[in-house]
Amino acid sequence: MLALWKPPGVSLKTPPSRPGEAVVRLLGSLSALDRDSYGWGELHLVHRLDVGTSGVVILARDEDMHRELARAFAERRVEKTYLAWVWGHPRPREGRFDAALGPDRSDRRRMKVDPQGRAAATRYRVLAAPRHVALVSLSPETGRTHQIRVHLAAAGHPVVGDDLYGGPRHHGLHHPTLREALSPDHTLLHAWRLALPSPPLSTPLIVTAPWDEAFASVARAAGVEVEPLLD
Repeated sequence: MLALWKPPGVSLKTPPSRPGEAVVRLLGSLSALDRDSYGWGELHLVHRLDVGTSGVVILARDEDMHRELARAFAERRVEKTYLAWVWGHPRPREGRFDAALGPDRSDRRRMKVDPQGRAAATRYRVLAAPRHVALVSLSPETGRTHQIRVHLAAAGHPVVGDDLYGGPRHHGLHHPTLREALSPDHTLLHAWRLALPSPPLSTPLIVTAPWDEAFASVARAAGVEVEPLLD
């Protein structure tokens, strides 16, 4: 298998007629040095992230490993942890969102909370709560489309930069550096950590991915040191 850092803005959509297209886009986002370092061969995308989300993505080097890793994800044996900057301060500081989700028929791009929809659950924990925003750790227990973004928006705390579910909220925010940091060109949702099980791997493996500059700039402007909060 192979773990890669996906930058925001790279789409991992995989049309059935062109299953390898997402892998080509992902490899195209790497530096020439990285592309030449690994002897790629044939690669198979195991799971996906939203186009605006950064972070760790797993690929398999052969069809057998792809099948086994995909099964581990489907059976919820892979522990996923995301980080997000969100508007406001969720209360309580630790909890679980469990609203069912379904398509928003008024906008085909969106999902929404729907009591008749599919079960969905996301655990969350507030790591830091400076003025205006909060740094939140999120662990989805299910894998619904846009699940984390919809759950946070429904709770009144949309992800910073998420124009589809929240949009900018600069009312009362006068500090120029923080205002600029909170105007990113993508959603500040980051797939930070994956804990992969054994089997299919010979031993359990934890993979983490660094966050991008837009994510880090909010931390600097808000005076938050992220790394110590993740220990």
